[in-house]
Amino acid sequence: MSINQNRPQINLPSFNVGKWIVFAFIFFILFTILSSTTFKTIDPGVEGVIFRRFSGGIDKDKIYKPGFHIIAPWNKLYEYDVRTKEAEESMEVLSKNGLTITVELSYRYMPQTGKIGHLHDEIGPNYVASIIVPEIRSATREVIGKYLPEELYSTKREAIQDEIEQLTKNSCADKYIILDKILIREVELPENLKASIEQKLQAEQDAMRMVFTL
Repeated sequence: MSINQNRPQINLPSFNVGKWIVFAFIFFILFTILSSTTFKTIDPGVEGVIFRRFSGGIDKDKIYKPGFHIIAPWNKLYEYDVRTKEAEESMEVLSKNGLTITVELSYRYMPQTGKIGHLHDEIGPNYVASIIVPEIRSATREVIGKYLPEELYSTKREAIQDEIEQLTKNSCADKYIILDKILIREVELPENLKASIEQKLQAEQDAMRMVFTL
């Protein structure tokens, strides 16, 4: 009897390398997809709102604050920057006497915190172009149309600015947008009219100085 015939037989499990490579590749793909759609980090100054694809659409009342969140992969997270931002707008308007005036404005704005669900559902992320800019343009035309060009160079300029701001604030408030401030940066008039107004204002100032020196 040979020695090899007496030796016990050991059956080793077969190892299919190709199969495990396929499994590893599938796991990597699934992990990559889930990492980008399920694990979300919201930055400071940002709020998020969920669109639930199979259970009611936008969840208006559930606001996701800055930090780490786990989102079901079939849902979608929309993020809104809720910090105060500043922008500028330039437009041509008609004064009370029908003269065309170019006005440059700056304004500060932000979405209402805790209300981005309503903002997203009713207006969407393009709220600056669809709401704020048209409202500012409308209010500016309405207010400046009640004044003469020279009044924009006088003490009424601040009152005109405040009136534009208040009108725009009121129209944006029920649209979940906060308008913080509107400033008239520059007013452009035809050169001849501008020179005439400046001469008139200078003459008034000289007359006031003469009164105080008497």
